[in-house]
Amino acid sequence: MTTNNKNQQYDYDYIVVGSGFGGSVSAHRLTEKNYSVAVMEMGRRWTPENLPKNNWQLSSWIWRPMLGLRGFFNMSFFRHVVILHGNAVGGGSITYANTLLVPPDHVWDDGAWAGLNDWHKVMPTHYETAKRMLGVTENRIVAPADLALKKMADAYGCGDTWYKTDVGVFFGDKDSDVPGQSYPDPFFNGEGPDRNSCIGCGGCMVGCRYNAKNTLDKNYLYLAEKNGAEVHAETKVVGVKPLNNCADGANGYEITTVPSNFRGLYFGIGKRVWHCKSLIFAGSSLGTQELLFKLKDNGSLPKISDELGKRVRTNAESLIVVRVPGSTEDMSKGIAIGSGIHLSDNTHIEATRYPAGSDFMGLMLTALTKGKPGWTRPFLWAWVAMKILLKNPIRAIKAQAPFGWAKETIIFLCMQTIDGFINMRLRRLWYWPFRKALVTDGERIPTFIPAANDFAEKGAELLGGLAGSSFPEIFFNTPTTAHCMGGCSMGKSAEHGVIDGQNRVFGYQNMMVCDGSMLGANLGVNPSLTITALTEHAMSLIPAKPQ
Repeated sequence: MTTNNKNQQYDYDYIVVGSGFGGSVSAHRLTEKNYSVAVMEMGRRWTPENLPKNNWQLSSWIWRPMLGLRGFFNMSFFRHVVILHGNAVGGGSITYANTLLVPPDHVWDDGAWAGLNDWHKVMPTHYETAKRMLGVTENRIVAPADLALKKMADAYGCGDTWYKTDVGVFFGDKDSDVPGQSYPDPFFNGEGPDRNSCIGCGGCMVGCRYNAKNTLDKNYLYLAEKNGAEVHAETKVVGVKPLNNCADGANGYEITTVPSNFRGLYFGIGKRVWHCKSLIFAGSSLGTQELLFKLKDNGSLPKISDELGKRVRTNAESLIVVRVPGSTEDMSKGIAIGSGIHLSDNTHIEATRYPAGSDFMGLMLTALTKGKPGWTRPFLWAWVAMKILLKNPIRAIKAQAPFGWAKETIIFLCMQTIDGFINMRLRRLWYWPFRKALVTDGERIPTFIPAANDFAEKGAELLGGLAGSSFPEIFFNTPTTAHCMGGCSMGKSAEHGVIDGQNRVFGYQNMMVCDGSMLGANLGVNPSLTITALTEHAMSLIPAKPQ
């Protein structure tokens, strides 16, 4: 076995599971403190050369390694929710929509983390650090979809709430930039990579091929690797157990990995064992929950709190659209999320887009359908769809056909700060009893936000388009979210959470969780900046390695 620490039993001081926002921040800050760090990442490393040109290239967009699809975007279907998530070197930053917002102050007074710290005093400094590292700036490209949102908001009576989003995108010199222009590292005094300014192609969520998106492999993770961190791509952690029969992990951990391909995942071919002193789970809310459930279930980490999987939140989201068949305005231009509005104190909407030609998600959307969620809603949908078809058959068919969808459609991501959650459990599947998998239970998350649907309907009339809902919402009463949060949330003890206010796992030493699973309340905004800032807080409490 190779060792990086002479005269020690460990391959690394720290192993980080996952390279998303929590994992990349951890790797960078720990290498700054002279720890040896390995990052185990299930996904691939992406470059402009191997990114898909559009999301019809499923083998390079969708992540389903068992089927030979090795992209960076995934959809997980549960009874209560459809979760959109990513995995790659750089985690979800490769496919996320760049939006980096500070949540309302009151979220720190809600949920299990309330009272664990003076968050109102502590967090502003870490948010500022996160913004600087991620290159947060106000969107400079106000594109047709953003102008349409402003027009709709004005007509709806909330135009004064319209704002340009804060995003992790490089726009170049404000006064003299030519889109696509190359610049020497503009963020880290020459320590980072060269960059190019944004061309406004709308391609953020299918991977930026123009070197303008501030993905983690261009900031935190880039600097971590430059400082000695080793990233093991296409490597899935399947086992964790304390070393030397020390139940609380005081002597470190044995980590088992396999290649994240068919042979590795099904047959364990390529299995490796690593030893580390300390361990950080940062595999996303969904990934960390699933791994910890399996480790608790098989007896490797039996002391994980029974609060695991509880209070999983989704920002109470709903996806609705307005499509204008034959639109003369190209709604795909701009950045993925360029602007937003507030319908009320607890409900806000962001204008979202895919690039021209990336029409795959259009298959998930259909005519806007109101009505009470439940078994009657599909019948109401059939009635609405029939009326639209009879009124203008050609227009109705064009509106449902996926081709041209990205250029003609504004996606409205509606998020709420109202509290609501589901729980997750590891159970044997009735249709495949040979393995256990994550399932959801609890009360349903609302799939119908009347104010948002009303806004979309009136906006569609204003723009001369048609409003739309998602098929899962109508037929299965299942919302879709890109913001799965919680499940390993903070608490004052193991009876109230999985980790403490410093991200340390109850019951174990040298073990932390730093990803979306740690979040203790509905943020009501995209969570990436908060994950980054909370991880900065956790890493700030770790002392430098003794020399």
